[in-house]
Amino acid sequence: MSKASTPVDAALFAFVAAHTIHEDGLLRSLRRAAAAAGLPAIHIAPEQAAFLRIALQAARCRRVVEVGTLGGYSAIAMARALPLRGRVVTLEIDPHRAAFARRWIARSDQAGKIEVRLGDAMATLRTLADGSADAVFLDADKERYVHYLRQSMRILRPGGLLFADNVLAGGRVARGRSRHASALRAFVRAAAAQRGLHSVIVPLGDGCLFGVKA
Repeated sequence: MSKASTPVDAALFAFVAAHTIHEDGLLRSLRRAAAAAGLPAIHIAPEQAAFLRIALQAARCRRVVEVGTLGGYSAIAMARALPLRGRVVTLEIDPHRAAFARRWIARSDQAGKIEVRLGDAMATLRTLADGSADAVFLDADKERYVHYLRQSMRILRPGGLLFADNVLAGGRVARGRSRHASALRAFVRAAAAQRGLHSVIVPLGDGCLFGVKA
């Protein structure tokens, strides 16, 4: 049994990606259209989409809350993991991004499962009932992740799943001094210290924290 972790270089990651659920035509087209519309290229990686989908299916999730819609890429990917009457409620503060996401969700195979709610997540999260979500996915402004963690723990049911993207901050989370890296470091520490949450960091994409509420 190996006592050391295997370093993941570009060649090894390419191998991992080649043997993971592939990005389909709709999501590939969405990503390209988002770039053409001026949306930042910060959607989750296809490998992360596959990971979210498998984890949600394994936990038999039905109700998912997403903080940060962007173009709707991750919302569609997650909705595909849910049963016919499952639902993704995705929260977006930017009207342009919300409108773009709604258009692409409407033309997807998951249109009936996804609701885009426009507004500041600091406010919209408070409108969700305690224990009402099977999973929460955080992928918005990183400096608020600690605040989103508190709300996530409230709305998650026992046994619910927490995901948070970009926790490696491009490799700077361990030593970086930027506000971005510092905020993510604070979040990772808060998640580790959070009573009733068991979590691990999965090094796909820019790092995804994966936790289970006790």
